[in-house]
Amino acid sequence: MRLSREDVLHVAWLARLELDEEEVERFTWELNQILEHMEKLKELDVTDVEPTSHVIPMTNVFRPDVVNEPLPRDEVIANAPDATEEAFRVPRIVEES
Repeated sequence: MRLSREDVLHVAWLARLELDEEEVERFTWELNQILEHMEKLKELDVTDVEPTSHVIPMTNVFRPDVVNEPLPRDEVIANAPDATEEAFRVPRIVEES
């Protein structure tokens, strides 16, 4: 299976990504390389290999729940592409009725 340029553009549209021509070419090539590798993996004989869901035998490893000092609001807001003094400003996605 090979992905076309149109396939990559369609996936980018679904993911709401804007790709320039160089990125479309690069991702088309990279994704096709991944698919070729997956085809090679399909050829492996795994009849005697026990199925696993986790390769590391650990379950439910949690870190301690520690409360830390929050970042100052002005530092957080400074990283936003659009914000007021108190909040992030995001594009409207719900139309007014």
